[in-house]
Amino acid sequence: MVNMPKTTMKPEKLEFFRQMMTLKINELLDEAEKTVSEMTSSAKENYPDPNDRASLESDRNFELRIRDRERKLIIKMQEALKRMDDGVFGICDVCGGLISEKRLMARPVTTSCIDCKMKQEKMEKLKGE
Repeated sequence: MVNMPKTTMKPEKLEFFRQMMTLKINELLDEAEKTVSEMTSSAKENYPDPNDRASLESDRNFELRIRDRERKLIIKMQEALKRMDDGVFGICDVCGGLISEKRLMARPVTTSCIDCKMKQEKMEKLKGE
């Protein structure tokens, strides 16, 4: 791994991002708990009508897909918090440059600056054609 520069972000701004992600993680974990609780309680209910049962299963599958995406987001946020601890939060993994605050506000889990991300997406698009 290339020797990454340390972040030059002000401690107050780092703390802002840390709190923002910590709150979001806690919010997502609370939602996951509610989902498990609801699924556990509704599992005891009897749905003799096949259409009702199918609707319930469809809703559950949708809910589980959402929770899986949120689980992946939690992992990314935990990795971003680790990057803060390591002093490399806001540093592009590709070029070593700074990731703009505007980009971090939109996607605090990002590891690429906008230029490197655009190049990556362009290459992916070319490979897909």
